[in-house]
Amino acid sequence: MAISRAAIIGRGAVGLLYGSLIQSNVGPDAVEYVMDDDRYARHAGEVPTINGAPCTIPTLPASEAAPVDLVILATKATGLDLALETMTRLVGSDTRIISLLNGITSEERIAGRFGWEHTVLAVAQGMDAVFIGGELAFTHSGEIRLGPAAGTAPGVVEDIDDFLSRAGIAHVVEADIRRRQWVKLMLNVGINQTCMAFGGTYGTASEPGSEQNRCFVAAMREALAVARAEGVDVTEADLAQMAELIASLDPDGMPSMAQDRINGRRTEVEEFSGTIVRLAERHGILVPTNRWLYARIRELEEGFGA
Repeated sequence: MAISRAAIIGRGAVGLLYGSLIQSNVGPDAVEYVMDDDRYARHAGEVPTINGAPCTIPTLPASEAAPVDLVILATKATGLDLALETMTRLVGSDTRIISLLNGITSEERIAGRFGWEHTVLAVAQGMDAVFIGGELAFTHSGEIRLGPAAGTAPGVVEDIDDFLSRAGIAHVVEADIRRRQWVKLMLNVGINQTCMAFGGTYGTASEPGSEQNRCFVAAMREALAVARAEGVDVTEADLAQMAELIASLDPDGMPSMAQDRINGRRTEVEEFSGTIVRLAERHGILVPTNRWLYARIRELEEGFGA
């Protein structure tokens, strides 16, 4: 069944970027943002900008939401529990669900609430979006990689594939999406955490021989070791490709956790080094860089307040 209406949970960098593409290429009635009622009340009247232009996509409180064809989750991992409550009225009998959250655990939690039948596995990568002070700026819109989980019904991936094509969103349907999720996790473990811990950018983390670059690569290599222990075939070639990807981005740009440091917000460290450390303990793997990053980021967060 063709998808005609999508709702996005999360009006941050990723949600604004992809919402703007859907609006431009599918139509103004094809997309909406939905917030929990308390958040909606707090942000009433706020209009974020996208590359300098005001966002005109409507935002609804969850209490006024109705079922849509596709729910796109674009919150931070720290907001997933609330997002699951927010999307309850959006999910009908045929609603497809795609999560663009970082990490490798969100789909299991989504499926635990709404089932695997209409849920796919996915990652979003390669965008250089920076969202600070209500202003989103980006030059690279990145891409979405998606594929079916074991319980995803036939046709669901194809329906989402068709919608993303019509929306002008670059994407790839993966034969082994779980492997792709681990490659993205490896990247996030390196670049997000390094830039947050050092207050760095894509450029400083890519500078050959620098302390940040050594941390970036070491954290990724530890994640690679854990992935292989988990039975996922992540390789050194994948690591090199991710390092090249970061080096190709705007050197003054920064990933989401570095933006969290500027904005004084809690991070997704539990999804990154938290996951790597927990799994490493299960397999008896030493991950000193990720242990240091976890401790350093928690120390920085303590200064943010509630």
